[in-house]
Order: sequence, then C-alpha cells, then structure tokens
Amino acid sequence: MPVQIGAKLDSGFDDPLGMLQDCHRRIERFLAILCDVAERAHARALTSEEANAIRTALAYFREGGRRHTADEEESLFPRMRTLAPPGTLDPLDHLEDDHREADQLHDDVDRLYSGWLAAGPLNPTLEQSLLDKTRRLRALYAEHIQTEETTVFPAAARILDRATIAAIGSEFRGRRNAG
Repeated sequence: MPVQIGAKLDSGFDDPLGMLQDCHRRIERFLAILCDVAERAHARALTSEEANAIRTALAYFREGGRRHTADEEESLFPRMRTLAPPGTLDPLDHLEDDHREADQLHDDVDRLYSGWLAAGPLNPTLEQSLLDKTRRLRALYAEHIQTEETTVFPAAARILDRATIAAIGSEFRGRRNAG
C-alpha cells in the first residue's frame, strides 16, 4: 500500500474505539467498490481491474467485516450495557439488528458477485438484485456508522475506564491473532 504523506496512521489496540472508526473508513472504501461496480458494469463481464477490486472487497467483508461486528457485539456493547445509565444505550439493539441485516446482504452480494466472476454477466433479474442489495448496504451503513460515531463511541469514551478500554483492546488483538 502506498504511503500518503500526512495520512492518519491506523489506531492501535490501545485505542479500540479509534480502531472501530478506522474500520468504518475501510468499510466505506470497500463498500464503494461493490456499489460502484454494480452501478456501472451493466450486462458485461467485469474487467480484470474490477474483478480484482471485487475479490478484495468481498474478502474484506468475509474477514474484517465479521471481525468488526464481533468487536462491537462481544467486546464493546456488553460492557456499555453493564456500565451505562439505563435508557442511554437504546441504539445498541438497533445496531445489532443492522449487523444481522448487513450479514444477510453481504452473503447475497458475495453470492451474486461470485457468480458474475465465475460465469460472466448476470441476467437482468440478478443484476437488479445486486444493485438493490448494494444500494441497501450503502444506506444501512451510512446510518449505522453515523449512529456509532456520533452517539455510541462518544458515550463509550465517557463511561468506560482505562482498564476496560485496555481489556477491549486486548480482545481485539486476540481476535486478530486467532484468525
């Protein structure tokens, strides 16, 4: 990956909230690839550049996307539920519902793109399905990321102490070392 002068370095395990935000930027970049190719590559085979970009994006969501969900649902959200004042974390249930919907949409998009990569252009019905699913993912993530970055992460920064943040970072590290 080329080095960009002045670019923000990714956060480390000592800043798990920063890591989640960094992951959001990667999600946005890889999602843009899935959406942009679906929008412009009608009734034709993918170019080699598109195919490589799609393979990379699909692989990211299979691994990094699932790990991101685990980071939130297994490490961050349970601690917030334990420590936050009642009623302040209403968005968490909705965010977990978003994760389930995104998982299903990603499975569908992966299957459709894998078919396109293997067999060439999709028929019009499958092409429209891919377009609908990538558009829904884009809308879902836009709202989801905004809620996390404007409501949930700031709340976490206020209510979680240093030891809890360190434990979350350690769990993030464990997930990456195990995979």
